[in-house]
Formats: sequence, C-alpha cells, structure tokens
Amino acid sequence: MQSQTVRTRGGTIEAAVLLLVVGGTIVAAAGPAYNGIVLPAEWPPKDAALGQEVQPPYLQSPPEVISIDVGRQLFVDDFLIEQTSMTRAFHKPQWHPASPVLKPDRPWEQTAHGEREGPMAMPFSGGVWYDPADGLFKMWYLADYGNRHLCYAASKDGIAWEKPLLDVVPETNIVFPSAEGASVVWLDLDDSNPERRFKFVLSRVDPGAVEAGVKWNGALCSMRVHFSPDGIHWSSEMAKTGPCGDRNSAFWNPFRKQWVFSIRHYTGGVPGVSHAVRCRRYWESPDLITNTLWKPDEPVLWTFADARDVSRSPGQVAPELYNLDAVAYESLMLGFFSIQRAIADMEKMRPKINEVCVGFSRDGFHWSRPDRTSFIPVSENSDDWNWGNVQSVGGGCLVVGDELRFYVSGRRGDPPHFQDAGGSTGLAVMRRDGFASMEAGSSSAALTTRPVRFSGKHLFVNVDTREGELKAEVLDVDGNIIAPFAAPACVPIQKDATACEVRWDGVEDLSGLSDRPVRIRFNLRQGKLYAFWVSPDSSGASRGYVAAGGPGFLGAIDTTGRK
Repeated sequence: MQSQTVRTRGGTIEAAVLLLVVGGTIVAAAGPAYNGIVLPAEWPPKDAALGQEVQPPYLQSPPEVISIDVGRQLFVDDFLIEQTSMTRAFHKPQWHPASPVLKPDRPWEQTAHGEREGPMAMPFSGGVWYDPADGLFKMWYLADYGNRHLCYAASKDGIAWEKPLLDVVPETNIVFPSAEGASVVWLDLDDSNPERRFKFVLSRVDPGAVEAGVKWNGALCSMRVHFSPDGIHWSSEMAKTGPCGDRNSAFWNPFRKQWVFSIRHYTGGVPGVSHAVRCRRYWESPDLITNTLWKPDEPVLWTFADARDVSRSPGQVAPELYNLDAVAYESLMLGFFSIQRAIADMEKMRPKINEVCVGFSRDGFHWSRPDRTSFIPVSENSDDWNWGNVQSVGGGCLVVGDELRFYVSGRRGDPPHFQDAGGSTGLAVMRRDGFASMEAGSSSAALTTRPVRFSGKHLFVNVDTREGELKAEVLDVDGNIIAPFAAPACVPIQKDATACEVRWDGVEDLSGLSDRPVRIRFNLRQGKLYAFWVSPDSSGASRGYVAAGGPGFLGAIDTTGRK
C-alpha cells in the first residue's frame, strides 16, 4: 500500500493507493481518489475511440459517497447531483476592454528575415501566473514570428504590462533566445528546490526523433525541460522526452502528483474522415525528469475532437484538437481545448480558425465537454487582433477577486505573412466559478446532492439571488431532514456573492456532521447557484486549487478565503 500525498502550501491531501507498475503502466490501482472516485484498474486507461464522445466513467457510476473536502464544488456536470428541478446554464467570459493587453511593439518582437518575418507577442502556450513572492503578474510569451524568442513581461494589475530590459540578451526582455516552438512555463510553488521554482517545457525539432517520427505519424520533435529560480535565467537542458508532434503542452495534476505531457499526434481512423487528424496522447511523470523517454506508441491515445465538435467548413475539413492545456481549479481539472474549425484561408489571408473550448475532469484523464460552443472565440472583424487562431496559455486562468481571468493568444495576420504573424495577447474575464449555474425562475426549484462527506464546519455558496432567495437543508442518506438544519430555520440568502455563508437559526456550525455521509438540498427561487463547499473556518477558504493564482493567495490552494 502506497500513500499518495498531494503537497500543498497550507495543507496536504492524502489517499491510500495500491500500485502495481508493469512497463511504465499502472495495471492495478485500488483505493479512492481525493473525491471518492476509484481509478480504473489499468492506468492510464486505453479506451479512447476516435470520433466518438467518451462519457467519463465516474459520471456513469459515481462514488457511493463523494468527499468534498477539496475545493469549491462546481455544477459543471451531474457528478454531485442526485436529483434537481433546476436548469443548468453555461456561461462564457467577456473580452476585457483593454484587449489586447500585450502586443508586439519592440524591435526584437518583429524582426524581418524572409518568409517567416512578422510581428508577434503572444504565449504559445507560454504562461501567465501571479507570483505571491513579489506580488506581480508574470507572463512568458513568444516574440518575432521567425526567431520565436521566449520573452518575459510583468504587471502589477494584470492589465498594464511592462517589458523589463534584462541581462540574458542585453537591452531586451528575451529570456530564452530562439525558443523555436510551443512551450509551457509553470510556476511551481510547492517545489522544495528553489532552483526549480519555474519549469520550462519546450518543443523542438529533434534530429534524433526524425527517424522514429517518420514511423510514428510525423512526430519529428521532442520536448526539453529547463528549470529556473526566477523565470529569467534558465538552466541547460535537464531532460528530454520521447518523440512527439510540434504543438505540445504540459501541466501539473496536483490531485495525482503527476506531471502530464499533452502530446500532439496525428492519427487516422476517424469515421467519415479520409485524412489523419490532430489529437492528443497522454504521458505522466512524477518530476519531469524520470520516466520521460517514451517510445513511439507508448503514450496512450487520450482525447480528440469528435462528432459533436463543429467545423466552420462542413464537408471539407473535419474539426481537430489542435492543443490541450489544463490546470487544477478548485476541485477539478480545467481543460482548455483549442479546436481547429477551419484551415487558413489563403484568399482572405485569414489565419486558421482555432477557438478555445472548455472541458472538465474529475479523474485527470476523462473529460466532460457538455458545451461545444466556443468558450473564447475568434472575431469576425478582419481588423481585430483575434481574427484567427485563438489559443489558451499555460496556467489556464487566474483568480482575481470575484473574477476569473483568461489570457489567450490571437492572430490578426500580417499580410503577406499571416499564420502566427500579427500575434497578440488578449484577456477575457468571467465570474469566479462561473462556468455553469443551476437556475430557478419565479417558481421555487430544488437540487439534492448525492451523499457527500466533509470535515469542515461552514457551508458556503457562490450565488446570485438579488431578485430571489436561496435556502438549504441537510438530510441523512435516506432523505430525512437532520434537525436543526431544516429549510425553515435557514436564513434566506438574498444577494449576489461569490462566497456567502449559509446559516441556520440557533446553529453555530456544521461540526456535528463532520465525516458523516449526508445530502444537501438547496431550494432556490429566482436566482443562480454556481458552487458550494464546506470550509474549515468562517473565512470561506475552500482548500481547493486556484489555477495560476492571484492576489491574496499564499500558495497553490485557497487558504485565505474572504480575507
């Protein structure tokens, strides 16, 4: 029996797991994950079917009791819901009026040198993070369409960005010259080695992979790993991966304590599609150094665009999964799916149409993508910075007060050089936890959770009931109300707040229900319910993950709440 402990600043999450590893693959895994989900016997699973929507197994067979000790509990799927008369609505972020917040305006961001010339200042995936050590928003982006230097920018508010002159390439903000391709910069607040506080995973053409790549659908690159104490001065190459395509990504899954490589791959066999399409393969490593030299076909087929994804040129080009970035947010993994809906339009000089869609995972492998419309779309105005090819960034999103911030790259094109030329960085914002809401109109509606277990004391909700009200009651597993947590005793919530405590008359807290399986029933009228959670203290700290961070958070998880 091996104890898998997830390290966080301010606490740990621990689960007992029995592991048997054969040839780099876990072939036996017993014991629940942090939320009660039991992982498949073979890990990672090998059940992907190209072109077919894959329903996560934990939605088909939820745990008998769901642990909700980690993070805000979002209603993005039916995992938490036993029954409801509410309706679910999905929401999208809106462009910040300052977009694009970063654009190419330095000489080294637009060097001219032949066919690949053109201006560019955008993450690819790069990274946008909030660093609590010095209270700054930080961005790593590619500059110059031809040379593709990795550059660094900083901001006090995440809106106005500065490009400091550094010493790597004197009198520029270049921190890694000629980075060449897609890369991810990750701020790791839990690494005990200060020299590895920042991780840089870079995709490069690999002469040694060319021969293997020819046999593996054109996988002519490999990923390289570098470390840094400050995000500016990077180590030499510390590790190299097996073969991969040219648009890869990587992210940390803190629920399983694994780095995941999101590997670009081309494959055929999609029903109704005659050509090979872009998809993703999966590989994991505990530290980015060991267990990275996979062989062709060892990474399992993971995820892809399917029949529910929409093409902008139906009958001509099938939608493809161009890239997948991911990050832990509260109690689940957020996936940012860059879906290619159309190839570049040579006549209009329009870059390819990639748009960001969002997905959710509670086991780190299977994705639920209930809304296939674009979460962050392209513009239809040819003069706009995001006329084509919008993609996500490393870190995914930031938590800034009551809102989530999503930084993305977009391409206007720079005729006659279009594609990535003309690339800038935009910002979209949305309510915290605002991916989906459970809603009720003028007639009262109810939502009853599946059996849940918690160790906290204070029930919180993210709710908008300015024109209505929300009440809650606690039931035993058989559906009987547990006194004194009945709806008539609940103080009605009639406000718009992303963190509002639910209270009952004459009751101090929920400590008497600690570690006891219960159901929670929410009664809602004329309002929206986005999330709920049980906090260990009255601050409302969720003990969930805060993606790429934000002002007020001391580490990777929310230990501060409304403070």
